[in-house]
Amino acid sequence: MKRIILEFFRRGMAACGLGPLVLAALYWVLDPQTLTVREVCTGIVSLSALAFVAGGMNVVYQLEHLPLMAAVTIHGIVLYICYLATYLLNGWLEGDTTPILAFTGIFVLGYLAIWAVIYSIIKRRTDRINQILKEKQH
Repeated sequence: MKRIILEFFRRGMAACGLGPLVLAALYWVLDPQTLTVREVCTGIVSLSALAFVAGGMNVVYQLEHLPLMAAVTIHGIVLYICYLATYLLNGWLEGDTTPILAFTGIFVLGYLAIWAVIYSIIKRRTDRINQILKEKQH
């Protein structure tokens, strides 16, 4: 378990530097004219924390006793909560029901689409490896 926790922190620290870079790119593209120092600082800290958690959470797939669907579910729920909290904290999303439901729908669809792509790539590679193994056996 200690190894998993250390790996979480290693991956989190590797990713957390990307948060401020994403924020800087976002602010550069959107060109907001009236940001306060507090808003910028909140954005930097919250996106660093989000990137830390998002990077570290990939360690859930290394837990051998955890079924893949359970790992995907835990990963998705943790990311959803972190993204939602970050968006609400920064005022990028209103705290009303409709915006949160819209965010939830977009997040779930995006998460499922990403996993569908990952699954299809892994399945294709696995099928190709199995085919090569079959050919070598005959």
